[in-house]
Amino acid sequence: MKTSIPSPPPEWAQFQLGPVTIHTYALCILAGIVAAVLITGHRLDRRGVRRGVVLNVALWAVPLGIIGARFYHVFTHVGDYFFPGANLWNVLAIWDGGNALYGSLLGGALGILIACRRTGLRFWAFADALAPALLIAQSLGRFGNYFNHELFGLPTTLPWGLQIEATNAKFPPGLPAGTLFHPLFLYEIIWNLVGVALILFLERRFQLQWGKVLALYLIWYGLGRSWLEAIRIDPTSDGFLGIPANVWASFVAVVIGVVLFIVQSRRHPGVEPSPFTGRDSPAAAGLSSAVVTAGAEAQAQR
Repeated sequence: MKTSIPSPPPEWAQFQLGPVTIHTYALCILAGIVAAVLITGHRLDRRGVRRGVVLNVALWAVPLGIIGARFYHVFTHVGDYFFPGANLWNVLAIWDGGNALYGSLLGGALGILIACRRTGLRFWAFADALAPALLIAQSLGRFGNYFNHELFGLPTTLPWGLQIEATNAKFPPGLPAGTLFHPLFLYEIIWNLVGVALILFLERRFQLQWGKVLALYLIWYGLGRSWLEAIRIDPTSDGFLGIPANVWASFVAVVIGVVLFIVQSRRHPGVEPSPFTGRDSPAAAGLSSAVVTAGAEAQAQR
């Protein structure tokens, strides 16, 4: 116990700001969103896209991503929300935890697709700029699970075992108080940050574009998440054939990533001539030709 990871005091999960209750989980998600917007904006700026465009995309992607994340969680944990006497308003209580990453990817992708069509920005260009930023955002968001005393795995005697109080509703029945668990939130943070370094290296080394950076993200995250979900014992998603839904979703992410990488490598072996679609000029996206030229030169120098 002396070398284990203590869970934060339960009162740290929220605090009052006047009449408003601020949930730490929500702040972690917000920090992740801000980080993703800033990083994606910087990466697009290097290709000649003014940073304001990423905000236009975020206005679509963030709300749809949050909606998708919540509904994916609810409908893969049906028994937690729909039972005799259940308070159906809990379906909307995202501040209590339950923000499924795969649902946010689906909802966010729809928002990005809509926004990119409206601004004339190529979907693959934006997705590639976003991919490593997503891993940073997810790492920040996982701290919310830590403050909520959730996302832990099998019991362990390792020095970095996570302390979970026996009174926690998520504590597995039958285990003695003081049992330590694998800190899955920490494992995922480390996995994601290693993924950022690896993806950025491969992107620069092989000049990956046309959705191939996104493909690497899907493969890397899907592999890590499938393993983490396999050893997770706090309430997991409903499943099929005894396999949790999140594990199936991870397998699908890996397959999509592999197929996307192969298909885009064959269709587009080179680099994108422009981050903009052929039917829309940079001017249609509110960009000056000088900025576009500078971005193209910076890209050519990489």
